[in-house]
Amino acid sequence: MTDSAQQPQSRRVDTRGAVDLSSLAPSSAQTAPQGAGPAPAGTTADSWAVAVQPQQLQQVVELSSQAPVIVLIFGADSASATMKTTLEDLVDAQQGRILLAQIDASAHPELAQSADQVPVATAFIGGRPVGEFDSSVPSEQLGQLVTQMVQMATQNGMTQKLPPQSTRADQGEGSEVPAEPELPPLHQEAQDALEAGDYAKAAAAYERAIKEKPDDEDAKIGLAQVRLLQRTAGVDIAQTRQLGADQPDDVQAQIAVADVDILGGHVEDGLSRLVRFIQTHFGDDREAARVHLVELYSIVGDTDPRVSTSRKQLARALF
Repeated sequence: MTDSAQQPQSRRVDTRGAVDLSSLAPSSAQTAPQGAGPAPAGTTADSWAVAVQPQQLQQVVELSSQAPVIVLIFGADSASATMKTTLEDLVDAQQGRILLAQIDASAHPELAQSADQVPVATAFIGGRPVGEFDSSVPSEQLGQLVTQMVQMATQNGMTQKLPPQSTRADQGEGSEVPAEPELPPLHQEAQDALEAGDYAKAAAAYERAIKEKPDDEDAKIGLAQVRLLQRTAGVDIAQTRQLGADQPDDVQAQIAVADVDILGGHVEDGLSRLVRFIQTHFGDDREAARVHLVELYSIVGDTDPRVSTSRKQLARALF
């Protein structure tokens, strides 16, 4: 990672087809026409899952600069079938806010050999991986991960819905894609404020949610994310990085760089910066860096392996 790297740009998605993965699908895939309405029950239903080839992976990753993408590498085993169906249901429930790109490892033995395990999924936003998970993750946690990706995308200006990318077989009654669960009123108020770019209103909504329910972890995470957006709104990234380089003993300067790193997808860089500061400083500055680092953990997510690695590094730095 270079210090000159910029944070992902907030790009609007053209719902008329600026993001269209249908061209990536093999000829056997069913592709939905742009702007098609819901298919009749018992035939096919719109879907935002699409089959891709390994050589098209880079193109898929680049598309995540415009919309969040999950890349699933699956095999012919039952765990793969279950994870594939679960992710298709979860992604389709978002109705165009996220895409699922699927690669069949059984058709590409070299891919199956290079992967540590199959099935495995990697989440991308802004051209960068933001998490990796496998079939050991319970379905309810997969749902939380998909929701978190949509929230992260919203915070980066990806708010428009994409057109369907393919179709799925619809068995009729009882097989409908599950509806996206409704958010609690204050959470929905916060999300609406984020989509409108009103960070102060979003923070106030989360604060009220926490006041009403002190153990509301989702509200606490949402508030931490909004505060990150507030701290970094309008900052000069190059100037912030230069100040961090010029003042290595200034805890606020280091925190500021860590913030722009996290927002820009340089998660390892941001977390490692504060761990290094904690290793070499003591007193109030060390505690300020530790508290901020823990807040960044909540923003990135405890399921992210980079957080797990950093927690171990923090423990060594402290003890």
